[in-house]
Amino acid sequence: MADRALARKVLETEAAAILALVDRLDDRFDAAVQLLRQCKGRVIVTGMGKSGLICRKIAATLTSTGTAAFFLHPAEAIHGDLGVIQTDDVVVALSYSGETVELVHLLETIRRLGARLVAITGDPRSSLAQAADVALDCSVAEEACPMNLAPTASTTAALAIGDALAMTLLVEKGFRQEDFANLHPGGKLGKRLMRVEMLMHAGKDCPVVRTDARMRDVIYEMSSKKLGMTCVVDRDDKTLLGIITDGDLRRRMERGGEILGLTAGDVMSHSPVSVARTTLAAEALNIMEQRKITSIVVAENGTPARVAGVVHLHDLWRMEMF
Repeated sequence: MADRALARKVLETEAAAILALVDRLDDRFDAAVQLLRQCKGRVIVTGMGKSGLICRKIAATLTSTGTAAFFLHPAEAIHGDLGVIQTDDVVVALSYSGETVELVHLLETIRRLGARLVAITGDPRSSLAQAADVALDCSVAEEACPMNLAPTASTTAALAIGDALAMTLLVEKGFRQEDFANLHPGGKLGKRLMRVEMLMHAGKDCPVVRTDARMRDVIYEMSSKKLGMTCVVDRDDKTLLGIITDGDLRRRMERGGEILGLTAGDVMSHSPVSVARTTLAAEALNIMEQRKITSIVVAENGTPARVAGVVHLHDLWRMEMF
């Protein structure tokens, strides 16, 4: 029970450290966001020790949300890597004390080059804070460490400030879900954000017949492409006029009469559901499940719609299983 009590205390202390930051958000935070947004070069995030680990995460979050950023180790910077800092860059420096020797040594170079500096520090009166264009206060009342020594609440607070900057910048830049998908093509997240144009059956694999095609040819096209449907286009092979599915064929046969003498135009369903190339796969899956359909046409932008490909429900289910 004692260990659990300590664990609760750690979580409560770190949560309190983050909540205390809320009331400190002021014009300085706005100024930091604008510096990052207006940066014509790169965002360079730097810090030593545990702060350096937090800096790596902040840089990764910025990069994955549309702001070019990378981590610069301050010790390596003062031993030959200072050349990476350029005039158009914005440096985000993290030091709780604001007096980390390696960071203080960087200040002269940053100022000489004319790069801008955002400090995230626990001491607004420190050398780092005083040298910065904008200094953000991430001070904490206490560390979560029982000895009040190991960086715990302070690093959590700094990480939260970094996330707040990145998310605010994301919105300011108009970063969209589609942009996020482009930057995350791998893994489960990438699959969830994949667009239909990456999954669709296109070209010779896309089932397409003209409106005047005889049903023998329609059935052959549906069978050979194995999607249980075919698109129906005009005589110029361009405009999407309708679709024919296995269900359409069954319903037509139930009505009786000779089906092979009909044309695609006689049997097709008009105004088929279609999505744009850039539609997220998850969104297309939702549409198909709501409409209770097994395939959806991917159309080129513009009016009238032109067939780009077809996505089948099984393609989307396989994508979601990873």
